[in-house]
Amino acid sequence: MDLEFNGTYSKHRHKFVNEIIEFGAVKCDEQLNIIDTFSELVTPQISKKLNSHVSALTHITIDELKESNNSFSRVMSKFRKFLGDGVLMTWSNSDILVLMENYKYFFGNDKLSFLKYYVNLQKYCERAIGYSDKSRQLGLSTCAEMLGISFEDDHLHRAYNDAKLTALCFKALYDPELLEHFMYTCDDDFYSRVTFKNYNICDLKNPNINKKEMYFNCETCGRRAIRRSKWRLKNRSFRAYFRCIRCHKDFEGRISFKQCYDHVNITKKIAEIPPKEKSKNAKPHQDSKQSDT
Repeated sequence: MDLEFNGTYSKHRHKFVNEIIEFGAVKCDEQLNIIDTFSELVTPQISKKLNSHVSALTHITIDELKESNNSFSRVMSKFRKFLGDGVLMTWSNSDILVLMENYKYFFGNDKLSFLKYYVNLQKYCERAIGYSDKSRQLGLSTCAEMLGISFEDDHLHRAYNDAKLTALCFKALYDPELLEHFMYTCDDDFYSRVTFKNYNICDLKNPNINKKEMYFNCETCGRRAIRRSKWRLKNRSFRAYFRCIRCHKDFEGRISFKQCYDHVNITKKIAEIPPKEKSKNAKPHQDSKQSDT
């Protein structure tokens, strides 16, 4: 499933809402052949205007949405019948969160009672394709390009087209055993997981920080480097200066800890030390005497 939505402000609820304006979905059999399709525009009820960025991206007009005469509750009823007992899959969890947001706005409950199983295909495809860039999530069009799946750029950002492209990427990377690790039963734990907002840990005393990970190896020889300064926090990452005794190389080590629902993601980067700092010739920090092992 894929959704297109319009960011708008609800005067009634006094908050911003991502109002769904289009549903698109494809249903696949056990061989991942497309056997049914779903495509419906949704007439906005919260806002009578369409964000110019959304209109330019999707090429959907407010007149089209009004002419469809399709309320969210009507389209939602159709989609529930279309989904049936199927496993709902989306590219990233943003669409499932927007669906929950709209469901709560119109029906008063953000738990989708009809939903039994869910898969985040973005995470699945990242693992299946061996995508390892932690600083940037894998985009749908990028994934399709990596797999050699052809598509038209001007067809993207329409719900049905994106849903179909997602299904093609999934089919190309299908692995039943791997899929089991990404399929969630939609119970209370699932809703706690999907609504959890990841955040960067910015306190070194936080018990979820693994201090044993706060080391860096020299990029040239691979030897453990000595820390030569205290840790400092900048742009949500902890930074310190290091020196490789073997290569006589100085560098800045940057490490960040992102708290996820049930684990902590650790990202490390190495950067050059600014010329002003290089000239200071800092002494090794006393806590790093053992770091050259």
